[in-house]
Amino acid sequence: MSTKRFLPLLWILPVFLVVSLACSATGSTTPPPAEPAVTQAPAQVLPEEPAATEPIAAVETAAPLQSGSISSLSDVEKAVVRIVAEGSFVDPEVGWVVDVGASGTGFIIDPSGIAVTNNHVVTGAALLRVYINGEDRPRNAKILGVSECSDLAVIDIDGDGFPYLDWHEGEIKVGLKVYAAGFPLGDPNFTLTDGIVSKSSADGETSWASVDSVIEHSAKINPGNSGGPLVDEDGKVVGVNYAVVSSTDQNFAIQTQDAVRVINQLRVGTDVDSIGVNGGAVYGEVSGLPIYGVWVRSVASGSPADKALIKPGDIIYEIEGKPVAQDGTMADYCDVIRSRRSTATMSLTVIRFNDLSLLEGQLNGRELEVIGFFTGEEATSTGSTPSGDVLEYYDDTSTIYVQVPGDWTDYDGGQWIYDGEVIGVAISVAPNLNDYWDYWDASGLFFGASDTFARYGGYVQFLDYYTSDYRSGCTLGGRNDYNDGLYKGKYDFYYNCGGPGGYDAYVLSAVDIQAPTSSIIILLIQVPKGDEDTIILIWDSFLVGEM
Repeated sequence: MSTKRFLPLLWILPVFLVVSLACSATGSTTPPPAEPAVTQAPAQVLPEEPAATEPIAAVETAAPLQSGSISSLSDVEKAVVRIVAEGSFVDPEVGWVVDVGASGTGFIIDPSGIAVTNNHVVTGAALLRVYINGEDRPRNAKILGVSECSDLAVIDIDGDGFPYLDWHEGEIKVGLKVYAAGFPLGDPNFTLTDGIVSKSSADGETSWASVDSVIEHSAKINPGNSGGPLVDEDGKVVGVNYAVVSSTDQNFAIQTQDAVRVINQLRVGTDVDSIGVNGGAVYGEVSGLPIYGVWVRSVASGSPADKALIKPGDIIYEIEGKPVAQDGTMADYCDVIRSRRSTATMSLTVIRFNDLSLLEGQLNGRELEVIGFFTGEEATSTGSTPSGDVLEYYDDTSTIYVQVPGDWTDYDGGQWIYDGEVIGVAISVAPNLNDYWDYWDASGLFFGASDTFARYGGYVQFLDYYTSDYRSGCTLGGRNDYNDGLYKGKYDFYYNCGGPGGYDAYVLSAVDIQAPTSSIIILLIQVPKGDEDTIILIWDSFLVGEM
């Protein structure tokens, strides 16, 4: 018995905003398949330009590189690099594009060769060739970390002792004189264009990224400028260029304040708001059926997306039961990813475009499996249950989030009250909350977050306060350090709660590593003896949003 293979056509819908990726690429070395493909919208990739792809060999320099911070506009070129990211991907407009070299820009921020560029320049590439000012042949580079939602990436270029750029300090005001540096249109010659900041805080939602606030400026950028620096008159980086609206001559850069926060995590090897895809929002019609989602152009090997068996050419249709890209942007997709840790289990619904098969599975969980074919009726929310044995909860203000076992259905998302005063938000959840509050041998969780803790003390003081009750009903197993990459603090472990052989209890007090004064976190967890799986589930999933 054979399965009928669909060759769908996606009709182009009107585009309400044409924002272009500021990178360029060569054409394919082999013809793409003669098969219709979806159209990416509202972002469109502008016509691509050839990029030089000489074999990597010993570096020849016109003059020895001199390490040091760039302090003048005339020297910016020394720290700006051209990046050719070679590999194969599936384009939503032309299909398979094999063995191409996408050309973008980057800039060095550390003499050891640490450089910044855009996620859409490098993710999914087989290799990176980096051309440095004054050198005839490219150097190798490796990707340290990426953020697909912030469209940022950090790479490490072979070598040492490089000139580098520092960050602009101070407020970025309208009228600030700025310059866009890079290698537009695949041209190996360095380009510098001038302009001013025309808007200090613009909308950063596009079809390939979701940045809360970006700089709009008039320093002209083109495909190939992606990942290049926007600098001031002293050569200091004001932003990272990533998008342009050519028809209205609007140019956009990710502002320094947001970029540095993400880059500091990427350079130590931590991906941020990423599942490992280089993709973009698409929408249109297939055989009269509406279709939308995040088109996957390429997948990073070893990433959560790769392990879930997502393939180039797939369309991520729903994530955690939430339909994505219905408005032509990555906003909903990135909001879901940002509300979870990279290790959290997330449900997926994927359309495999070559035959319109429908697949379901999980990130960091079950691999994708075919469950049928796309009918246009699948975009329905699955509620708050990402899988059959796990529940997810937010507090009443949607500020904090956590996952718990599937039988913990008694929930309260009210306030955190300390010493008779409301100091924050809280989640209380258990199979039975009355039992949890009244008995040592009952499962449950209290999770609180407060932005006013400084009036009362640090996380150690809060830990001491909240563990005092446990000392009367449990045996203390010890105090331990806690650090999961996002939060740090200490926790006390108790056993024999309620008597010999009784329940275990974990009391954790922590703060955000990047913003330790923003809030304090308390988790009080009771579980059956030895139930470490529940502890790992809770600790791997709890998150605190902006308070």
